[in-house]
Amino acid sequence: MANKAIDPTDGLPASIVGPWAAEKHERLRKYIDAYRAARAKFLPPRGEGGAAYIELYSGAGRSQIEDTNEFVDGSPLVAFKAARVSRTGFSDLHFNDIDEENIAALRQRIASLGGAAHYYSEPAEKAVDRIIYALNPAGLHFAFLDPYNLEHLPFSVIERLAKLPRMDMLIHVSTFDLQRNLRRYLDQNGGTLDAFMPGWRNRVDAGRKDEDVRADLLRYWLGSIRSLGTSPAEGIELVSATRGQRLYWLVFVSAHELGRRLWDDIRNIHVQGRLL
Repeated sequence: MANKAIDPTDGLPASIVGPWAAEKHERLRKYIDAYRAARAKFLPPRGEGGAAYIELYSGAGRSQIEDTNEFVDGSPLVAFKAARVSRTGFSDLHFNDIDEENIAALRQRIASLGGAAHYYSEPAEKAVDRIIYALNPAGLHFAFLDPYNLEHLPFSVIERLAKLPRMDMLIHVSTFDLQRNLRRYLDQNGGTLDAFMPGWRNRVDAGRKDEDVRADLLRYWLGSIRSLGTSPAEGIELVSATRGQRLYWLVFVSAHELGRRLWDDIRNIHVQGRLL
């Protein structure tokens, strides 16, 4: 669980994040704006399928930049405000966080902006079923998956979302977690990697060098996503810390070429690194 602070602007809890979170949020903001025309086709008066925004690891909606006194919007507020600015809002918002205090704070913050949403406080693999049940399968939906580590992103979550024919996903994959805990994860039987990428043991040689194993695991995971009938966009954004330490991959996934093309147009913001 992430450390918390209290945001002095509203007295509510906030997560503590690194300065590199700004890159993730800028890409999120840009994508929400870029696909506003496509979203509008599924909203009244042009369409009835709806366009939902989904977060399964939402946090409290505000964050403090570590080692500073600066507080910034978290991804739920970034997404809400970006859709409002684009003048093409989402038909509904679904926010989940296993921490009930986070959800209570987020509920207050969204309400203070004049918004409404559906809120859940469950493990992601349980909340995802409730959310999917509430969505119109004929709609165009977007899920931002931003867990703290690999343990909280079982492949079953992606698999369930991908069953909807028009589901775009922006997924944060912690390469820092994979690097720091690689050997422990490899030795686990039925542990984190088995949930994150089922079947990897039959396809990845754990006896290779660590950097090669990590690359093989990523390729296997991406291949598993493709097997669902949806495709990761070409080019995976690799975000690093100020001293060059690799932190996470941002992987955009869509079943449609338009989504992948829009992502390709906006993903390059002072890029620190790129994979594949």
